[in-house]
Amino acid sequence: MAEVLVAMSGGVDSSVTAALLKHQGHDVVGVTLKLWGGESDSGCCSVSDVDDARRVAQQLDIDHHVFNFGDDFDTHVIDPYVAAWDRGETPNPCVECNRHIKFDKLLDRADVLGFDLIATGHHARIAELPDGTRRVARGADPAKDQSYVLHMLGQEQLRRLLLPVGDITKEQVRELATELGLRTADKPDSQDVCFIHSTGGRKAFLGDRIALRPAKIVDTEGTEVGQAEAVQLVTIGQRKGLDLGGSPERRFVVDIDRENDVVTVGPLEATLTDTLVLRDFQWADGPVDGPVTVQTSAHGDPQAATFDGQTVTWATPYRRIAAGQSVVMYVGDDVVGGGTAA
Repeated sequence: MAEVLVAMSGGVDSSVTAALLKHQGHDVVGVTLKLWGGESDSGCCSVSDVDDARRVAQQLDIDHHVFNFGDDFDTHVIDPYVAAWDRGETPNPCVECNRHIKFDKLLDRADVLGFDLIATGHHARIAELPDGTRRVARGADPAKDQSYVLHMLGQEQLRRLLLPVGDITKEQVRELATELGLRTADKPDSQDVCFIHSTGGRKAFLGDRIALRPAKIVDTEGTEVGQAEAVQLVTIGQRKGLDLGGSPERRFVVDIDRENDVVTVGPLEATLTDTLVLRDFQWADGPVDGPVTVQTSAHGDPQAATFDGQTVTWATPYRRIAAGQSVVMYVGDDVVGGGTAA
């Protein structure tokens, strides 16, 4: 059995993760990461979440600690998030938090403290190939699968990681938590981005940090049809939240001219494209020949495509993807690589 450092967010998944590993005989210690120091009502960084994690650890009779990674979170997640929106991209902060904090800083701390492994409550699995290579794979519960946000994990990280709840459904997780009497058994799942408050939303968060500029909205013929509160708040493919003068026609953002603060909207067919160019792409364990399925959001429908190392070619035309979004490739249930929309 191993010494395992379990990241406990205060939610039911990480609570059951700790319980399962202790039941298996591992020497388990729980740790809650204090990341966002500002106001939060939708994520996993509140005082009540830390308290829930601590109380579950008490129920399980395991030690519990809090690691303050606030400065690292600001540097690797908050600052890049703001900068991305300011330059016209649509970032994915959960991916960057996993990349730089939960599976980088946490592993470093585990090494310093002498732990063999780390574990999290993500709904994903680790698949091992015949040659010993590991890949992130989809979890047992399709509705809760989180393999997309773990696509960046490398071989060394996967060798040191346990994902116990990836093999069971969310319903089974809650049933186990109820059987064990864990205080988090009925706790709702965290929603949205942990540092965006529901009251002011992304507008208030970005508005406190950058100068938001209003934009003119035009149709594909160049005719003005509305106004956007801020060009930095608009993303490619967006339909809701646009002031189009009450027009019943379904129109989507197809282009954003940031130099002139002009947003172009058009019908759904105007958002479709045959290809998608990626940057910063990394294969999980070497290039894969042949068709793949591609996922462009955490719970999006996988699309059939081919990939030449830089350009995705869709089997059938697919909607444009905003620059900055993670694009993840699968063969079957296994993640074979991922990159960022250019």
